[in-house]
Amino acid sequence: MSNALRATLLSLFGSLAPGCASPGLSAATSTPEAPADLVITAGVVRTMDPGNPRAEAVAVRGERIVFVGSAAGAKAFVGPGTRVEELPGRAVVPGLVDGHAHLYGLGVALETLSVRGAKSAEAAAAIVAEAAKARPRAEWITGRGWDQNLWPGAAFPTHAPLDAAAPEHPVALRRVDGHALWANAVAMRAAGVGRGTQDPPGGRILRDAAGEPTGVFVDNAMGLIEARIPADPPAVRERRILRAAEEALSSGLTAVHEMGIDDETVAVYRALAAAGRLPIRVYAYLAGDGQLEGLKARTPDVDPTGTAMFVLRGVKLFADGALGSRGAALLEPYADEPSTSGLLLMDREALARAARLVADAGFQLAVHAIGDRANRAVLDAFEALGPGRAAALRFRVEHAQILSPDDLPRFAALGVIASMQPTHATSDMPWAPARLGADRLKGAYAWRSLLSSGARLVFGSDFPVEDASPLLGIYAAVTRQDPSGQPPGGWMPEERLDLDEALLAFTAAPAYAAFAEGQRGRIAPGYVADLTVLGRDLSPDRSLVDTPIDMVVVGGRVARAPAPR
Repeated sequence: MSNALRATLLSLFGSLAPGCASPGLSAATSTPEAPADLVITAGVVRTMDPGNPRAEAVAVRGERIVFVGSAAGAKAFVGPGTRVEELPGRAVVPGLVDGHAHLYGLGVALETLSVRGAKSAEAAAAIVAEAAKARPRAEWITGRGWDQNLWPGAAFPTHAPLDAAAPEHPVALRRVDGHALWANAVAMRAAGVGRGTQDPPGGRILRDAAGEPTGVFVDNAMGLIEARIPADPPAVRERRILRAAEEALSSGLTAVHEMGIDDETVAVYRALAAAGRLPIRVYAYLAGDGQLEGLKARTPDVDPTGTAMFVLRGVKLFADGALGSRGAALLEPYADEPSTSGLLLMDREALARAARLVADAGFQLAVHAIGDRANRAVLDAFEALGPGRAAALRFRVEHAQILSPDDLPRFAALGVIASMQPTHATSDMPWAPARLGADRLKGAYAWRSLLSSGARLVFGSDFPVEDASPLLGIYAAVTRQDPSGQPPGGWMPEERLDLDEALLAFTAAPAYAAFAEGQRGRIAPGYVADLTVLGRDLSPDRSLVDTPIDMVVVGGRVARAPAPR
């Protein structure tokens, strides 16, 4: 463990000595007062504890860790009812956490049409045509996953292929990044969208030479169509959450930061947690659109023990769109479309007002900002709150993909969390240079630069935009390569992290972002027993891509058992 990483861990967790309980917990001791419920021995335990970085065994009683040390020492915690897992060659790490995900969105994606990977608009439309055969006339066909960057010419589609594929069904397909929507003529008629429809603030309707809508709606313009799609009832939301949670567990995740949900979905989460049916921890952010004034009447959840399965403590807002759909707000025009510099969905004044409303209500604010203009506007809004206020509430910038060099040190100076997604870089690298040009790339996906400046990094995947596997994120962070190993040596390799730094961003750092750094995020006595067991030790190379998930423990409960050996 490097000295820099040790210092970062100490800043996250304080100066607790190894073997000491966290504040508010009863003292843990190496002499058992009672047998443990679970003992795991493995090839290595990567603790993320600066005073005890490696161990061989972990013992758990109830929801908490009571011992971390040698395999021989763990034997003292074994009693008649202890579950013992001997996992030679495996690696145990603190429970992996996705710091920016859409768990309910994954559940929706698993049950709706996927056109991900389609190599042309016609290929995507063929998937729609097949689905239409089994749907009653006039039923909405919704889905996600198209990406015009994969298509010949990389041009946005028109509604014509979808019209031919489903002439009697309204069709609405979100782009892979969720920031553009492709609709057919039936859907546009249902929404009352035509030539005279104006672009909404923060949105863009793509049009042909005659001014007619082409069928693509960017950012806030998507609402023109989606407002007509029937809402999901609670039973459907519950089913989708549970299905997505199982997918997340299978990827080795013990918790997610759920970015932007409505009150109906919050109610389902709360019911599942109260009934003991939510298998993964969810730290949630309310979708802030239209909710800000009402925050004064709400109280953020707190979780002093770190054991709650559902916590709603944050609010999520959008400052701009996505780079792939040219909705990211840039300081200068796009290199490959000089007529636009993207969409600022909230201007500086609106962002400053929103930040103050959220802060005054005691909530944590997370703002989506991809372009350098959007990131600057968000940082300005946070700074306007006054010294230390954004830091105290642990305000976050989600994505922080493209930064002006002048703004990069402001994250550390303001105490603002940079919540980033490593696989976005390796997904975007084939076309991002064309969007940005060589000069702007210097501040793009700048993990090393941000970390070296003193900023706190929290990593996630943004699933279902990307694959849910945190190991793919760790791999992208340490190699700057895609899963096939391209490009050789990595894309902009000077921004790579080392393995422990990347692991911290998926463990200890999300615990800090969730105000749980004294309870979760490392393997130490007194901490909550959220653990991920990997099929082998981690190595900073392509082996990360196919490292199996062997076991997942959430709050001392085995949520995913080891495969038979």
